[in-house]
Amino acid sequence: MLTRRIIPCLDVHEGRVVKGVQFVNLRDMGDPVELGLIYEALGADELVYLDISASVEGRRTFTRAVERIASRLRIPFTVGGGVSTVEDIRRLLEAGADKVSLNTAAVLQPALLSEGAALFGRQCVVLAVDALAERDGYRVYIRGGREKTELEAFSWCRAGEVLGAGEILLTAIGRDGTRQGFDIYLTKKVVEAVNVPVIASGGAGRLEHFLEVFTEGKADAALAAGLFHEGTLTPQQVKLFLKDRGIAVRL
Repeated sequence: MLTRRIIPCLDVHEGRVVKGVQFVNLRDMGDPVELGLIYEALGADELVYLDISASVEGRRTFTRAVERIASRLRIPFTVGGGVSTVEDIRRLLEAGADKVSLNTAAVLQPALLSEGAALFGRQCVVLAVDALAERDGYRVYIRGGREKTELEAFSWCRAGEVLGAGEILLTAIGRDGTRQGFDIYLTKKVVEAVNVPVIASGGAGRLEHFLEVFTEGKADAALAAGLFHEGTLTPQQVKLFLKDRGIAVRL
């Protein structure tokens, strides 16, 4: 039986983990390596690091951070943010990342998913999808959730899998930061639409939300940020709760 994964997400700006609201009022939360090691000790199955630095120098700093993370961390980690070329993927994988996440670039250059999968293996390519519920269904947004596209979320996830994505990182924009629970309907529909693992993101607020997204939403993994950063819960607490309710997790 495949175990369900619990994944903290960390935003990195100029080589430091930060916390803010929509990338403003950023507060320094610490060193990405040290925080990663803390999460590893607290039971995280994997980590996701997102580069929110806009400058070229920020990209170089992030690459150095990835090298440092890879030298110390034993659990797998995914990196994303600003990845727009095959060379970006290569650079981050060579720095030590296990997987690279593509969002805006995948929408603007769908062939990038195929090229990345062909060169490095689809297990290294994660399609990040930011979806918002609207009258006509779920629409895909890019550029950090600021720009609406004409893509429908379920069909885009299916297309992404065909193109080469080995995993889907699915964020429900309307739930993000609300602590009101994952979007179960969205998650379940995407899981039913694809044959690759789906990571649910957006809305985690309490233990029961993780149970719901695994039992009702059928997700393969659940991602959270603020809930873990603030110490409200630890990954290990979530996994013990799930185990007691019959969910297969790695302890």
